[in-house]
Amino acid sequence: MDAGYLLTIFVIGFIGSFISGMLGIGGAIINYPILLYVPPLLGYAGFGAHYVSGIVAVQVFFSTLAGLVAYRKGGFIHTKLLMIMGLSSLTGSFIGGFGSHLLTEKVINIIYGLLAVIAAVLMLFPKKEAVDDTRSELVFNKKLAGILALTVGVFAGIVGAGGAFILVPIMLVVLKLPTRVTIATSLGITFLSSIGSLIGKAATGQILYHPAVLMLIVSLIAAPLGVKVGKKINTKVLQATLAILIAGTAVKIWLDIFMH
Repeated sequence: MDAGYLLTIFVIGFIGSFISGMLGIGGAIINYPILLYVPPLLGYAGFGAHYVSGIVAVQVFFSTLAGLVAYRKGGFIHTKLLMIMGLSSLTGSFIGGFGSHLLTEKVINIIYGLLAVIAAVLMLFPKKEAVDDTRSELVFNKKLAGILALTVGVFAGIVGAGGAFILVPIMLVVLKLPTRVTIATSLGITFLSSIGSLIGKAATGQILYHPAVLMLIVSLIAAPLGVKVGKKINTKVLQATLAILIAGTAVKIWLDIFMH
């Protein structure tokens, strides 16, 4: 791997990890399509969907870990919500990550495209913001939260994601949770989910370790910076940014699927 190739991976990782910390997502919604499309456009060897999902799994694990550490003092992480959705998502993501080696690259891309479309649609629904981002009085449907997290975990594990890019809209729209609680807690849920995905991908040989390690290092630098920016931005701006990113990615991935 030459310097230009390493720089490309570095920039991709930095962008994805920064957005991950800022929006409380694992970065997969950004890095999956970028890793899939950008290296070939710049004349470098492209990664197949299996290896892209493996690299993304490593990046998501470390970017969410770094973001979680940065958020831990904010007081917005809801422990009960984290345990219910996090453990459910971890179980699902291990199943998806381990079983993904049995799927073709096109199927993996289709699953990613479906997740992106669902997330984009969810973000279109209007949401009444809570008057106060209070954590102690948070009320939510525990059984529904667990089932949704398990289901998302399976499909997210297939593409190496932690699932935050769809869990965040679900937590906002379906479970009707406050925005900052959602963003902070989703980092913890995604971190637990990414453990299952990472183990499943590693066990089935879907990780290229040189680019994955580079993404790891970048994640530890960029994710905390994103968290600092995210804490200072209006929550409506954060939601709008997330919706735009998800919608754009969904359009691109489906265009590619239908053209091939």
